[in-house]
Amino acid sequence: MTPPSGRPYTPIMRIDSVELDHPFVLAPLAGITDSPMRRLCRRLGAAMVWTEMVSAEGIIRGGEKTFDLLRFEAEERPIAFQIFGANPESMAGAAAAVARLGPDVLDVNAGCPARKVVRSGSGSGLMRDLGLLREIAAAVVEASSVPVTFKLRSGWDAESVNAVEAAKVLEGAGVAAVAVHPRTKAQGFSGSADWSVIREVVDEVGVPVIGSGDVKTPEDGLRMIEETSCEAVMIGRAAVGNPWIFRATTELARSGRVPDAPSLEEKLRLAVEHLELMVEHKGDRKGVFETRKHLVAYLKSFPGASALRAELVRIEEHDCLRARLVEAAAAARGVEGGDS
Repeated sequence: MTPPSGRPYTPIMRIDSVELDHPFVLAPLAGITDSPMRRLCRRLGAAMVWTEMVSAEGIIRGGEKTFDLLRFEAEERPIAFQIFGANPESMAGAAAAVARLGPDVLDVNAGCPARKVVRSGSGSGLMRDLGLLREIAAAVVEASSVPVTFKLRSGWDAESVNAVEAAKVLEGAGVAAVAVHPRTKAQGFSGSADWSVIREVVDEVGVPVIGSGDVKTPEDGLRMIEETSCEAVMIGRAAVGNPWIFRATTELARSGRVPDAPSLEEKLRLAVEHLELMVEHKGDRKGVFETRKHLVAYLKSFPGASALRAELVRIEEHDCLRARLVEAAAAARGVEGGDS
């Protein structure tokens, strides 16, 4: 497999015993990467998927809603469960508990910049205390029966970029791979991801490094590998409404061409399937409600889509929404993409 630049990369990546057939994976996204989304991304080419992050404290307390976030189907494999917390003992207990549920990998979030997560010392708060990061990594690795990975930020702020040091700490604790989102906590999701930080981590550790941040197109995915030499690339927001991006990226890597973008009809038909999976997984009311954010994304950049979006997000009944999507798909046959 050779990208258009001519620079070859390894088509098979390993996270310990877990083997991926290409380097492009679905990133964890809170409120997005639930089981229906993960299933669709796997069918459309994601080499691996991550769950939303779940609280270690919620796991230990046996919270039903917490465990609901970890329900998955066999077709989602390989799958990583992502947990977060700042107490080594709680994290070890949670790791042991969720590993028994059968994920392929257990991932720890050390990158979330959300205030409610960081104020407890979790997420990117761990980038401020590498001693605590080491304790948590060692505890989780010891407790888990599956390979452990960590997802990092580049640091707390511009004055404390320490992703390399954090990655070395994790490697020393026995972590199987690290993912790096090269923005600081202070940046949140603003500005640009500094991919040079990924390259620095790759150069300094021996475990696989997964790059994350600002991968919006298939070309971006290959460019990240070329510029950073990371072993895999996480695709997140760009997959919302467009899970075809995984197929397109692997096709670009294999043949040097990007396949045609899906038509409006194709997107609407997948939206019908997405709705059905959501209702099956979450029930009628919640399934319909949570499908709306995906419908907005599916309809992006098509002529006349704004009116259809406005109509669809007002429909509250599963059967009515499904019927309207099927009708719109039939009417859209042959329609080409454009701006709306």
